[in-house]
Amino acid sequence: MTEWNRREMVAATGAALMMAGSTSARAAGTSGRFDWQVLVNRAKALARSAYVNVPPHPGAQAVDYDALHQVRFRDERTIWNDRNDATGVRLFPLSRSANQPVFLHLVDKGQATPLAYDPAYFDMPTNSPVAALGPDAGFAGFRIMTKARDADWLVFMGASYFRASGARKQYGLSARAIAIDTSSGKEEFPRFTHFWLEHDGPNALTVYALLDGPGITGAYRLRNSIDETGVHQDIDAALFPRRAIGELGLMPMTSMFWYDQAHRKQATDWRPEIHDSDTLLVRSANGAAQARPLINPGAPHISSFTEPDARGFGLLQRDRNFDHYQDDGVFYDRRPSLFATPRKPLGNGQVRLYAFPTDSEYEDNVAAYWVPTSPVTPGRRLDISYRLDWQDDAPPMAGSPMPLVDLFRGTVDEKTLRIVLDFGDGPAQKDGIAVWSEAIHGRVVKSAVYPVLGQAGRWRVVLDVAPDPGLGAEIRAQLRRGDSPLSEMVHYPVNA
Repeated sequence: MTEWNRREMVAATGAALMMAGSTSARAAGTSGRFDWQVLVNRAKALARSAYVNVPPHPGAQAVDYDALHQVRFRDERTIWNDRNDATGVRLFPLSRSANQPVFLHLVDKGQATPLAYDPAYFDMPTNSPVAALGPDAGFAGFRIMTKARDADWLVFMGASYFRASGARKQYGLSARAIAIDTSSGKEEFPRFTHFWLEHDGPNALTVYALLDGPGITGAYRLRNSIDETGVHQDIDAALFPRRAIGELGLMPMTSMFWYDQAHRKQATDWRPEIHDSDTLLVRSANGAAQARPLINPGAPHISSFTEPDARGFGLLQRDRNFDHYQDDGVFYDRRPSLFATPRKPLGNGQVRLYAFPTDSEYEDNVAAYWVPTSPVTPGRRLDISYRLDWQDDAPPMAGSPMPLVDLFRGTVDEKTLRIVLDFGDGPAQKDGIAVWSEAIHGRVVKSAVYPVLGQAGRWRVVLDVAPDPGLGAEIRAQLRRGDSPLSEMVHYPVNA
């Protein structure tokens, strides 16, 4: 997957968003005392002023893909390079795909100092269009480097997007600060306009960010760290709507799903599977878990899971077998999973999954986010605290049910499909295990469950399903012993 394709699309909407140069932007980009409350106050004050629409930097259009990749940040100019840990910061120049400057500051002992743009940060050809941007061009974003300085593990660039590489040092899906009206077809992309960076100790760095857009402003504090299991972020946000928002998506994440082994008919590529994520996992307050295999739908499709005080949700890449992808270039088997865990009760709301059709790997076509039930109106402050874990799987939870690990599908006859669900971490003996299943807009003709020979802990469910003609059929299935659930509850759209 082209790493910045989604971000290029976001940057293309930049003319509708605020950039450096406006009065409100410059007022926030000052030096002096700084802490979390100072940032919250600035976001609140900004929400009371009119949103300012300023065009992108006029020279950024000339910095195309080829020109950008001839520019290299000078290693010796790495911020906090002397710390000898995984907190070195390097900066991105403006380009065609990221054409709006952001203000950067360094925070030390409660004092913020602006980080001025300097072309000397970059090594580039003398005729580079980056050199022609001028001495006050500004930066497009930044990345945080590993201790060895041989790779980055966290990147902020484009609208309010950020992404981390996980335990296997491979980027995949992205997170963002907020999602607005994503499933309505009239999506709004607020952007981080200002950042404040604070070194917190070995392998830990706090990023403060000011969010601004036509419909909302916000203050964000992201405490970031890396260890052998992946990247972890503890996030606090205070949001101030400028207008009523129909669909406010909190803790949002975006990914790409083209096809997998169950959907090979959608493939035009030789590789067996292509996706950044394959499963939405939702954890309920009562300890239950909902698993929704991702699909590439024929038309925009929404799945909603009403979950008061949900324990969390995430887009996971559960298939870690290289042979299933055969991709030795961008390594889909190494892509991180991303799981969001609330650090305070969420209240009433739902996890929403939105997907639209794609015919390539170069477009993020899946989004998952939490939508609160309470109306989002101007003058009302919203606070949220949560944790993001970029790991191989969701964080472990006591009593976790058997996970869905594979899905296959075939045809029995012209009216009947065969759906095969494999679960892992199961018991060695059958001992009363049965499958519960139902079909919405269809019927389950027959079902079976059995342990897979030679595969310890792997249990297979086979469902023959007859969808109702012309309707969007969906199956739900779960392994149970009596009335006690043993597995995740699977929700699978059969013909979306």
